[in-house]
Amino acid sequence: MNKFLLIVVILAFSVFMPSCRNSEDSGKNIVTKRIQYDVSIHNTDPEMDWWVQNIEGSNREKLVKDILARVTSGEVKAYDFLSCKPFTADEIKSMMKRVDTISVERSIPPYDLVDTVLVTEIRLSDIAKLRFLEEWTMNEKSLAFTKKVAGICPLVERRTDSGELRGYKPLFWVFFDDKYPAELEQK
Repeated sequence: MNKFLLIVVILAFSVFMPSCRNSEDSGKNIVTKRIQYDVSIHNTDPEMDWWVQNIEGSNREKLVKDILARVTSGEVKAYDFLSCKPFTADEIKSMMKRVDTISVERSIPPYDLVDTVLVTEIRLSDIAKLRFLEEWTMNEKSLAFTKKVAGICPLVERRTDSGELRGYKPLFWVFFDDKYPAELEQK
């Protein structure tokens, strides 16, 4: 009978007592394994406080410069935005330039059209947003969120000839989690 009582007591303790897991991990729930969103890092609106949707100029330039330097050197692997196939360092370098051919009419007779090649390099200031891929967890007791950045993608402003903002073009992904880009390629 004593053995039976001992087994009941052990079972009761194992069911009703908190587990011996790490106290930081207990109560954490995965809110989402994958969420993607854009963050403005360069706010040009003078009506807003400087820190709203903005990273201070020298910090923003250093962040963008560090990402581009590591990717163009090949030190960090960059992946195509849509297919998640890896880029070479040379492909990234060529991506950082935009080549357009325009036809211009000569200003002297016979006024024929001449093709002109324009090469525009992407400047650090052209990267005004970053797209993040993250995993979010939340502590149920404190409602504290933890975000794990799985990837980052610089976004370049695209403007019309008259200077109006057309939108943002994603350049490439850099992943910080080993399961990417393999998981994205399967989707």
